[in-house]
Amino acid sequence: MLRNPGMLRVLRHHNYRMWAGANFMSMIGSWTQVMGVNWLLLSVSGSATSLGLGLFLQSAPGLLMTFAGGSLADRLPARPLVAAGHALHGTLAVVLAVMVFTGVDSVWPVYAVALVGGVLPSLYFPALGRFGAEVVGPDDLPDALSLGAVITSVGRVLGMGLAGVLIPVAGTGGLFVIDALGFAVVVAAICLMRGGELHPLPRAAAEDSGAVAGLRYIGRTRWLLVLLLFALVLGALSRNYQVTMTTMSQGPLQAGAAGYGTLSVVFGAGAVIGGLYAVLRRRLTFPVLFAAAALTAVGQAAGGAMPGLLPFAAVLLPVGASAVILDTTIGARLQLGTDPRMRGRVLAAQSMVTGAAGALGGPLLGVLCDALGPRAALTGAGLAASAAVCAAALAMAGALGHRLRLPAVASITAALVPPRGFRRPRRTAPVRPVRPHAARRARRPVPSRRVPAAPPARSSGPARRPRPGRHPA
Repeated sequence: MLRNPGMLRVLRHHNYRMWAGANFMSMIGSWTQVMGVNWLLLSVSGSATSLGLGLFLQSAPGLLMTFAGGSLADRLPARPLVAAGHALHGTLAVVLAVMVFTGVDSVWPVYAVALVGGVLPSLYFPALGRFGAEVVGPDDLPDALSLGAVITSVGRVLGMGLAGVLIPVAGTGGLFVIDALGFAVVVAAICLMRGGELHPLPRAAAEDSGAVAGLRYIGRTRWLLVLLLFALVLGALSRNYQVTMTTMSQGPLQAGAAGYGTLSVVFGAGAVIGGLYAVLRRRLTFPVLFAAAALTAVGQAAGGAMPGLLPFAAVLLPVGASAVILDTTIGARLQLGTDPRMRGRVLAAQSMVTGAAGALGGPLLGVLCDALGPRAALTGAGLAASAAVCAAALAMAGALGHRLRLPAVASITAALVPPRGFRRPRRTAPVRPVRPHAARRARRPVPSRRVPAAPPARSSGPARRPRPGRHPA
């Protein structure tokens, strides 16, 4: 059940050690920025709806531009694309820090930076996934993905904890400075990698590198359709923790910024546990994926009923663990089960789904929290996510070819996703009119032509060989 500890062999790669260390620093900075932007928007506006709108602006560009980034990732070298994207993202963190230190009293400048910050990942995120595979090669890719989940989880814990300490003491400006430094470390690590030790993936040909070819590939891969649709629904209903944790801390729990930081640390600790589980698992399969999704949805529904900060934090711990297991399993299935020449566009579709989930779920949960209260919004979204998990598990069973004994369930599954994906209907030949019976005539068989046999060879001499292409006379 557990992997061999020798899986740490992935650390023997010089490039991966640099990449893992840089990602660790960048992840700390990224989560400090996430916490800082959320708290800044809520402090300036005092409305959960404005917080949801900020999440929408960060997610919406991915719906329009991600496939363009996927096409670039499948055609161009990944290394310069990733370096340029991180450099530009670090510049935006510097802009946010300057805005805070000079004093900002309106949400619109923050919205503008959030919008630009949503455009950049849509262009270089697919290249980021391809570059991670090129750093270690196909043999060590599963171990690299699992260790990457642990690095992400630990970085999230430290980033959220650091944000929880710095926000009450020094405000949000220092968080953006830390984020800018993290991006600078990533750019430096990419420049110092050894090019001869990379494992370049095959690139798509010019005629097969467009968005249409990628959509066609996704459309005919049934399990991939189910997985992306499930990630969209679950992400919209139960993955917008920034909204729920912030509104619960400021509202029913009456915990303020300190409580928000405490919940962030607890969630990050759960993420570390989930990352360690992903490392020790032999295989991250679809049953593991749906079990983690069910735990996430049920935990969210139960969190709305928790009376205080400590019970809510106790529920949040397994939710954080299952969320990381879910993300790692989805990433592993997408990376290992798809064509390398299409991987950039598949990762672009994943980024598009993530952006759509944030664009839809963030404002929706914000409006529900303002209208119904954070508790009712949290519980209702968790129950809806639980139903979505059951439906997606049944659909995936049909997509993978498992027989469903219940006819009604099989019919519903077949209605969700066609047996061979969404394809264009084939053109059929026109139907010929049926003639009356009296006009039909039976066709007589055409007698086959027989080749005359060759006369017996003369006994006086050897038989002559026939010329090529002619029958013997």
